[in-house]
Amino acid sequence: MFEHTRPAALDDASRPEWAPFRVEHAREIGQLLGALRDSGTPMVLSAPDGSTAVCALWSIDSACQRINFTVDPACPSLQPLVDADEAQAVGYLDLIKLQFELGDLLLVRGARHCALQAALPRQVYRFQRRSAYRVRTLERHAPTARLRHPALPEMQLSLRVIDVSVGGCALLLPEDLLPLQPGTTLHDVQVALDAQTRFGARMQVQHASALSGDARQRLGCRWLDLTATAEQALQRYVDQTQKQRRQLALD
Repeated sequence: MFEHTRPAALDDASRPEWAPFRVEHAREIGQLLGALRDSGTPMVLSAPDGSTAVCALWSIDSACQRINFTVDPACPSLQPLVDADEAQAVGYLDLIKLQFELGDLLLVRGARHCALQAALPRQVYRFQRRSAYRVRTLERHAPTARLRHPALPEMQLSLRVIDVSVGGCALLLPEDLLPLQPGTTLHDVQVALDAQTRFGARMQVQHASALSGDARQRLGCRWLDLTATAEQALQRYVDQTQKQRRQLALD
């Protein structure tokens, strides 16, 4: 499932809880809209009164700051959408849900075709399927998992978190430590991904593999019985890290 399928007041910049999902960079918005256009992705437009129409993004006019959708002229909800002069657009790109507000709607009828114009959105919300997306952690935050070695309880470990998702994480096990076998449950793990994302957890080793040209092990683990607070913190971290990496790529 997708997290936050219909958030309220998407255009309310004072809502900090939506910030990790918000895309505001003009170039990145253009890339996302371009992907929707090129793929011919079906999109659902919905007005506050409940009127909906299925359409496809047809063109992007950056010079005039307008976008155009192809629509069925026989759709009974088309005129109510235009009369409302505002709508919410939702479309899916593989595992990504894109959602944005539309305003300044204009219906353009031709001899054979019909187009719905709207102002180019200034922000797009990007939601990832909860269990599908995994991000490499940002090394400057030195994300770690602290725990006791299950075979040597007196040994305190501090393992580097290589990547993380809402479903699990990967840990880096130094070469001089006793290996951990798949199926091993790790208890009382203290996870610190950054200054704001810290929580206690229990996890299970799913697989262990040697790094290429390296004697260290990569441990793929899944979370066990995370609290709702920990899940929310993880979701924010994953989305914020993804956003930061996209911004670095743009810069």
